[in-house]
Amino acid sequence: QVQLVESGGGLVQPGESLRLSCAASTIIFNIDRRAWYRQAPGKQRELVAHITYGGATNYADSVKGRFTISRDNARNTVYLQMNSLKPEDTAVYYCYTRTYRGYEYWGQGTQVTVSS
Repeated sequence: QVQLVESGGGLVQPGESLRLSCAASTIIFNIDRRAWYRQAPGKQRELVAHITYGGATNYADSVKGRFTISRDNARNTVYLQMNSLKPEDTAVYYCYTRTYRGYEYWGQGTQVTVSS
């Protein structure tokens, strides 16, 4: 059973940075893409950023220029570097992985709170 475990969330002030990590409990073969989603209270879950097997990345307009998604295939880990955080970035952040065969895996979520 594959498990994705996020870490790195917390409480920060506006303008500060956080780095989220998502590690898989076992090797996942044939990964198509990995992504970070977030869900704020009372809102739908939204895509923040994704990275394909080939390394192509895509970001939500609201985080472009501030967030960076990256991966370490050897460690089976994906990261989300978040800079210049804003109060509107406050949400639970979820890690997601999809394989070419259509299997999907979600992490349990990590809370990010941006507040002064």
